[in-house]
Amino acid sequence: MQTPLALSTPALLFSAISLLFLAYTNRFLVLAQLIRQLHGNKHTQETRALVLRQIENLRLRIKLTKFMQALGVFSFFLCAASMYFLFHGYAWLGEKIFGASLLLLLASLAISFWEIMISTKAIELELKDLEG
Repeated sequence: MQTPLALSTPALLFSAISLLFLAYTNRFLVLAQLIRQLHGNKHTQETRALVLRQIENLRLRIKLTKFMQALGVFSFFLCAASMYFLFHGYAWLGEKIFGASLLLLLASLAISFWEIMISTKAIELELKDLEG
């Protein structure tokens, strides 16, 4: 026999999702700073190829950051909705919505992991360029 989902269970995600948003926002700010630095620098013919690869990389990372933030927002929204339904006695609906919230959170984390892998690839490009 399954025990009904307690109202406090989705509430546990509130702090985790808030911290996740802080991390996602910091990533976005770092990307914005990198783009501004690239824009402000003067580029020679020799550095142009590297800059073009960086721009391609940054575009993908911005898209991924947008998707992971959107999934995080929807996860947070569904988490709050599940608490609402659990509070009003609609346990079955609250549990299903909470499950959907967890799936969206997992998707957001998976995209975050993908973005981290891409950012380390970008750092490798910079290191190769420094090595000559």
